[in-house]
Amino acid sequence: MSQNLRKLIGTITMAVFVIVYALFAMLIGATMFAQSATWAQTIYYAIAGLVWVIPAGLLIRWMARPDPS
Repeated sequence: MSQNLRKLIGTITMAVFVIVYALFAMLIGATMFAQSATWAQTIYYAIAGLVWVIPAGLLIRWMARPDPS
């Protein structure tokens, strides 16, 4: 698979993943932490706001691999 094709697939996958992840994280935060203390909500949203970076980094690493020659 060429690097250009990997970048196209990765870009579309990343866009869909970030949207779905954000909606899912908001749903969990709104249902599980609605009645919680402000500090608990803050910690949850801080962690949820950073966790998506791990799969995104793996996807970017895959996208950046050089073409097999």
